[in-house]
Amino acid sequence: MTLSTEKTRLLAAAVMLATPFVLSACGSSDDQPESGGTSSAAADGECPTSPVDVVASVDQWGDIVSQLGGACANVTTVLASSSVDPHHYEPAPSDAALFDGAQLVVINGGHYDEWAAKLATASAPEAPVIDAVEISGVDAGHAGHDHEGHDHEGHDHEGGEGHDHGGDGDPHVWYLPSAVNQVAEAVTAELSALSPDAASYFDQRHTAFENVMQPYDETIEAIKSRAAGKSFAATESVFNNMAAALGLEDRTPEEYRLASANGTEPTPAGLDGFLWLLGEGGVDVLIYNTQTEGSVPQKIRAAAEEAGVPVVGVTETVPPNAQSFQTWQVGQLDSLAEALGVPA
Repeated sequence: MTLSTEKTRLLAAAVMLATPFVLSACGSSDDQPESGGTSSAAADGECPTSPVDVVASVDQWGDIVSQLGGACANVTTVLASSSVDPHHYEPAPSDAALFDGAQLVVINGGHYDEWAAKLATASAPEAPVIDAVEISGVDAGHAGHDHEGHDHEGHDHEGGEGHDHGGDGDPHVWYLPSAVNQVAEAVTAELSALSPDAASYFDQRHTAFENVMQPYDETIEAIKSRAAGKSFAATESVFNNMAAALGLEDRTPEEYRLASANGTEPTPAGLDGFLWLLGEGGVDVLIYNTQTEGSVPQKIRAAAEEAGVPVVGVTETVPPNAQSFQTWQVGQLDSLAEALGVPA
C-alpha cells in the first residue's frame, strides 16, 4: 500500500527526529547476545544545559526516549538488537555498569524485562524508573513469565510456540497506542524535572514527537473505522494489544492460545482446531511473528497461505531496517490494512 504524501512527509520527519543513532557494543562478555546500544537523537537546537543520562531496557522504548530527549539526553539502550529475546536475557556484569550514574531508567515492566528492574535497583537506586506496563494500567500479572516453548530468531529454545502471554494482561504495551502516549508524557515530565533548564526544550521535543506520530494515529483510526469487527488469529499474542485497539475480533482457538501462553506444545486437537479454522477461511487475517521459528507456527502459516487467508508479519522488537518506532509501526499497520482490504 502506498503511503500518502503527507504520511510520507511526517514519517520522514520521524526519521529525522530519531536519528542519528550511534550504536555500539558496551562490553558484553563473549557468550552474551549483542547489547548495550547507545543512542543520542539529533535535536533541532543545542541543549541549553548538560544532558540527562537515561538507560532504557529495550529498543522499543529506547527509540522513543531518544526522540523525546534529543540533544538533552544521553540514552543508552541495553538491548538494541532484534536477535535478543528480552524475556530470557541474562545480563552480563557490563550491563549492570550501564546503569551506574543513570538519572532516569525506562523499562517495559510486566515481567518482560525483570532483569532491568533489578539492575536499576542495584546500580541506580536514586534514579526514577518509568515502568510502561505500570503507567499503562495493564495488569500483566505473572502471565507469560515462562517461555520455554518459544524459539525466537537467534535463540535456541525448545518447541516454537510459547512466546505468548495468558491471563487478562499483556506486557507488549508498546503495541498499545494509549501506553505509547502515556510513556511519552511521563518521559518528558521526568526529563523536565531532572533538568529544569531544559524544560522548554523537552516540551518542544514532545510537540515534535506528537507531530511525527500523526501517521501512526491516523492509520490506527482509519483501520478502526473501516475494519472494526473483522477477525484475526495469531500464532502469538505480541500484536494483540494493537488488534484490540483496532477493534478486531480475536478468533485464535482457545486451546492453542492457552498452550502458547504456557510455553507448551499445543495438543494435536488444539493445532488441528487452528488449521481447521484457517482452512475454512474462518478469519480475515493471520498475524504471524516473523521473529519466531518452529514447526508449529510454520505449519500454521502454510495452512493460511494454502487457504488464501492473508498473512501479516509483525515483529516483537524493532527490526534492524526500521528507521524509527513510527516507520516500524506504520509499515506493519499499512500491511494489515492492505490484508483487510481497507484504505489507510
